[in-house]
Amino acid sequence: MLGKLIAVDAEEVNVEEGRPLFVQIAEQIEASVLDGTLVPGDRAPSTNELAAFHRINPATAAKGINLLVDREILVKRRGLGMFVADGAQEKLREERRQQFAENYLIPLLAEARAIGLSAESVIQMIRAQEDETAEP
Repeated sequence: MLGKLIAVDAEEVNVEEGRPLFVQIAEQIEASVLDGTLVPGDRAPSTNELAAFHRINPATAAKGINLLVDREILVKRRGLGMFVADGAQEKLREERRQQFAENYLIPLLAEARAIGLSAESVIQMIRAQEDETAEP
């Protein structure tokens, strides 16, 4: 199950100092839902599987799982485990779109206004950069 979920070494999980391990665990599961590795109805790894794989305390893994349950990305099925919820991928995409706007677009547009660029000018710059970085 974990091989399907995450191709990250346990050491990598500990590398991001300053970011709680349980958040990193939740983000790894989110990434697997976003990229389609885990689809609605798939069983998510158990807290014990995550704890053994990452060599962490099961309570830490449980906190990560519970973050996703609270956001309705995972659902509990009593006696069976945690499963990817219907609509989880789209819910995560919508959350990421909102975060993208807050973290990138709003500051970008504020800076553009500060230096006298119109929204159309910014769009043209983005298109030009896209053309330059497009894969052949």
